[in-house]
Amino acid sequence: MDQPYIYNPYPDYESEDWKAAHGAAHVPCKGPTGALVEDIMVFKGHPHDFPDESFGSYDLLNMDKNLCFERETRLGMYGLKHQMNKDGSALDWDNVNWGDLQRKCLGLNQARFDLKGKANPYLDAAYPPHNATRSAEKAQEHPLILPVDDVEPTEDLRREQDAERRRRRRGLVRRLEAKNSTVTEPRTAVLLRSYTGKRYSENDKQNIRSLITELALRSGGEFQVFLLVHVREDDIAIWDDEETYQWVLNEHVPREFHGITTLWNNEAVWKVYTALTDENERSVHSAQWLSVQKFSQDHPEFDYIWNWEMDARFTGHHYDFLGKLDTFAKKQPRRGLWERNERYYIPQLHGVYDTDFRKIVERVSGKETVWGAPNLPFVNPVGPKPPVSKPEQDNYEWGVGEEADLITLGPIFNPVGSDWVIRDHVWGYKDESHKSTDLPRRTTIVTQSRVSKRLLDIMHVENLRGNHVASEMTPQTVALLHSLKAVFAPHPVFFDRPWNGTFLDAWFNPGPKGTAGGEGSAMGWGRERRYQGSTWYYRTEPPMRMYNNWMGYEDTEIGGERWEAKKGRPCLPPIMLHPIKDVRQTEPGFKSEYSLAFG
Repeated sequence: MDQPYIYNPYPDYESEDWKAAHGAAHVPCKGPTGALVEDIMVFKGHPHDFPDESFGSYDLLNMDKNLCFERETRLGMYGLKHQMNKDGSALDWDNVNWGDLQRKCLGLNQARFDLKGKANPYLDAAYPPHNATRSAEKAQEHPLILPVDDVEPTEDLRREQDAERRRRRRGLVRRLEAKNSTVTEPRTAVLLRSYTGKRYSENDKQNIRSLITELALRSGGEFQVFLLVHVREDDIAIWDDEETYQWVLNEHVPREFHGITTLWNNEAVWKVYTALTDENERSVHSAQWLSVQKFSQDHPEFDYIWNWEMDARFTGHHYDFLGKLDTFAKKQPRRGLWERNERYYIPQLHGVYDTDFRKIVERVSGKETVWGAPNLPFVNPVGPKPPVSKPEQDNYEWGVGEEADLITLGPIFNPVGSDWVIRDHVWGYKDESHKSTDLPRRTTIVTQSRVSKRLLDIMHVENLRGNHVASEMTPQTVALLHSLKAVFAPHPVFFDRPWNGTFLDAWFNPGPKGTAGGEGSAMGWGRERRYQGSTWYYRTEPPMRMYNNWMGYEDTEIGGERWEAKKGRPCLPPIMLHPIKDVRQTEPGFKSEYSLAFG
């Protein structure tokens, strides 16, 4: 019965405040229909009797919890509903080239960014040289930006260029032309992790289109989305010739996404990281960050990289969410940060995050707190040293305003003593007096996270040295060892049962001094069933069930055409859901694979 409204979480690019803080103007970009990108719609309100967050907080992240997203206004423009081109013809998604759209958009906005980046400053002659492979060559053949002058001069483009010239004459973009302008905006690559053999559902495609549109096109190139595809067949020589590379794209990637795809295989990363010789150590299971690190070395123009799980979904607006995570992380002081990171924040129990929760954590942690890098003879920290010798001498000032080198969506916990199955997967990081398993380390379950170029640069160097830890521990541990800023951003997580705060704390923060790690950890062997009813973990039931219902399919005797005829289309507040494996029409009484797995 209610009417949706346009949801616009972007800065006011035409405001004097935004222009004064940036070195060049924002130029709007076109989407797949040939028209300028439009915003999605949202409803005000929330589902009746929808529970409060169990972990995390909307208020803490400054997110509006009184929003309700439903499928047609959220995903309609990305293919869920029939779309028309600007000229009135039907949009054929197979003929959309998302790579060109992003490059053209960046070409219009190139004065806002440093498109060259800086070389890895931590490399020296003592380390093996970086081996260029066919992927790096292809990056040069197909540059990330397509200059405006190289775009086919259609009538619409001529009008767009004329309008841009008029804006320049009026002086609205004088900073763009000023030779002494040094203000550039950071850029972020979003790497969607995929693999050969994956079947892309229509919902997968809609999700990718929404990420590109909301993050890259609407922001004018602040983000750029890539498919980072693992070619799992080692006998396919993707670097030998263009035909083989193109064959893999044709066989394994929808045509509309060919222009955003970067292929990689074991050969590509093993040629770089020759000091990693153990087969288990360098396998994608234990070393999934190698491909991300190599991407960062090949593309140093990106200040940050989001490692994005293909089976994750956000029901809200992507730009709004990532911006809120960044803002939260940036304002966090370093004092007590590693201790806050290693436990779930439960609002109904812990109170206000920046006061009550902070005091609770400091009281139970006592003197056992991380303050700068640990003193290890075989690690030379590259991060900053604490401004004072003891954390209690700092008035929660160090780190405030500092960008986070790592943002995670789960606790950054200590795996030692946790019974987590790969807690001791550590290679190198030792000397005569230290065993590898003595290494201080941290981990996060689910690797979806944002990593800075600085952290990726030093991860790259550590691997060149032969130092390595398993995938879920890699950025967390390197950040700890090098005194870099790491932040667990407590986004809202829900459970399908009304557990109170005291029980949640005992069940999910059971470790020493109320941490999520250590002895008794819920991430330990045989205890992960506790996450069965949550909305964010790698083995949970509600995400698939909720998402099927949200998309209009029946799951566990809820949702579907007959259900919606009585109740209407479901809507959800902005929630991160994981895992979402396969969205499809289902039969009455259907139970998802996760429902069946848990019985």
